[in-house]
Amino acid sequence: MGDRQPHQVQVHPQRYEGGLKGQPRAGGGPSATKILAVVTLLPVGGGLLALAGMTFAGTLIGLCLATPVFLLFSPVIVPAALVLALAVTAFLASGAFGLTGVTSLSWVAKYLQAATHAVPESLDQAKRRMQDMAGFVGQKTKEMGQEIQRKAHEGK
Repeated sequence: MGDRQPHQVQVHPQRYEGGLKGQPRAGGGPSATKILAVVTLLPVGGGLLALAGMTFAGTLIGLCLATPVFLLFSPVIVPAALVLALAVTAFLASGAFGLTGVTSLSWVAKYLQAATHAVPESLDQAKRRMQDMAGFVGQKTKEMGQEIQRKAHEGK
């Protein structure tokens, strides 16, 4: 590995002049499409910038006019805003709790429905086990009774 030489890569950049279908332009200036886009978008962008400026100026004028009113009525506005914020919060919390309750009830209903489908199979298995156990206990009782009788006869 030590005798290998590193490879060198040479990059030759190609200039794209923006001609049609990848062909270079002879003049080197902007294309007609770019000029048309600038001429079309300049008035649109200028109009939108003017609207943004007028909106900002209107906001500042409204704030200057409304500040004394806010200061004058702040003893009423602040508690009213606080009550309104608390009411909205309570309403949203109530909705969230209601949604949680409905979701929980839906989950419990699905769980009970799935459990009731599994119960008959479990009941059948339990019945079979009880019958087997009853048969086993009956057999053991019979054997014990016979054993007691045998011992009673032996003792006589």
